[in-house]
Amino acid sequence: MNSDVEKFTVGNDFLLDQKLVKYDCIASIAHAKMLEKMKIISGEECKKLVATLDEIIALDASGKFVIEREDEDCHTAIENYLVKKLGETGKKIHTARSRNDQVLTALRLYCKHELGEIAKSAKGFISSLESFKKEHGQVKMPGYTHMRKAMPSSVGMWAGSFIDSMKDNIALLEQSAILMDQSPLGTGAGYDLPIEVDREMTAALLGFKKVQENPIYVQNSRGKFEATMLHALTQVMLDLNKMASDIILFSMPEFGYFVIPDELCTGSSIMPQKKNPDVLELVRAKYHVVVACEFELKSIPANLISGYNRDMQLTKESLFKGIEITKEALEIMKMLVMKLKVDEANCRKSMTNELYAAEKAHELVKKGMAFRDAYKKVASETS
Repeated sequence: MNSDVEKFTVGNDFLLDQKLVKYDCIASIAHAKMLEKMKIISGEECKKLVATLDEIIALDASGKFVIEREDEDCHTAIENYLVKKLGETGKKIHTARSRNDQVLTALRLYCKHELGEIAKSAKGFISSLESFKKEHGQVKMPGYTHMRKAMPSSVGMWAGSFIDSMKDNIALLEQSAILMDQSPLGTGAGYDLPIEVDREMTAALLGFKKVQENPIYVQNSRGKFEATMLHALTQVMLDLNKMASDIILFSMPEFGYFVIPDELCTGSSIMPQKKNPDVLELVRAKYHVVVACEFELKSIPANLISGYNRDMQLTKESLFKGIEITKEALEIMKMLVMKLKVDEANCRKSMTNELYAAEKAHELVKKGMAFRDAYKKVASETS
């Protein structure tokens, strides 16, 4: 192949695929065991393949399994290692398999794992909010509409809104995991295989709940399932975005309801007094980056004919990027919430009379006055 063409088609796939080495090996182990059952390889050959694949997993864990550009991707790198180590036996691993169903299987295993990790992190974030609510929940603070004081609220009500929303986000993550929990292995390039395989066996070995039946849909679902996952991640990030905006606002000296510890702030290059909430500003911005990842991932598969197209190679980066940003943002916000302080004196001072206008109107309603009359009466008294 022309070297420029090779460089262009490989792109940075060989770098991105480091994330998939472990999962591709796990899938290859299941595939080897299935090939043994189907009498395509011997028990001894299967044993050698499994041992060498486990060796690659260990090398990868210690950062010693490196994919080179000439390998193109993790799949070829792994197969090359098997052939170098096992000779003819290594050449048999790709029997009854295409890189098309191979990469999908590795991606599904990776996504299932990451969805579990993100859900776990989201639950940890909820726990930090619950602790914050328990400690400061009774402190009254203004509630705002149109960025103007509206009605009485509390720190507990504010924190509780994000707890409830994050629980809904976890439900979205779980729904995405249901989609991912379908085994694509054994569908080849997208039109079944000319040789009998046991797809139920490999699905069970890999922990998939079901086999994804239609081979064309297997290929068409690439991008679709990952976009669904990224959409769930944007909902997590949307909450972190809104919370970051709230904390930035409420920690301004002009408000002073919350206090961000100095260790979580940055300084200015020119103004000695500045304590900037850069962490929160970056979390706020990174929501938009994850949204961009979602739209990129949705856009690439659009207008493609059914079946595999090389365009899909470019969906990996946006998927991996969205996952890493969300994981990092959840952890940094969890830490921030655990260290966030509430200034009760400033909160108490902010509870001015106009916040109770709606309450006063409803007190008059309880005494028999029509609401609209009560509304006008209180409005005239507070204007």
